[in-house]
Amino acid sequence: MKKYTPAELKKKILLVPGWRAERNALARTVSFYDFKEAMVFVEEVSELAVEYNHHPEMTIQFNKVMLRLRTRSVGGVTSADVKLAGLISELL
Repeated sequence: MKKYTPAELKKKILLVPGWRAERNALARTVSFYDFKEAMVFVEEVSELAVEYNHHPEMTIQFNKVMLRLRTRSVGGVTSADVKLAGLISELL
């Protein structure tokens, strides 16, 4: 799998509104009503991650979930990250 160049990433990120490029990754912070709602979302994301065998970094702070997607084997963003970002966005 090929890592996107900065120019390619600039175009691809337009496909996943709400996500931003951040240090060789796609990143997004999502806020929820409370911790319980945030954890339901984390569980849904984890099910997608297992299904697609592509696992995001997730940080939970009470009602906020910070997500980072990158393909570790190439050290940057690939089509797998953009696809998973789109699927995660559909959960919202």
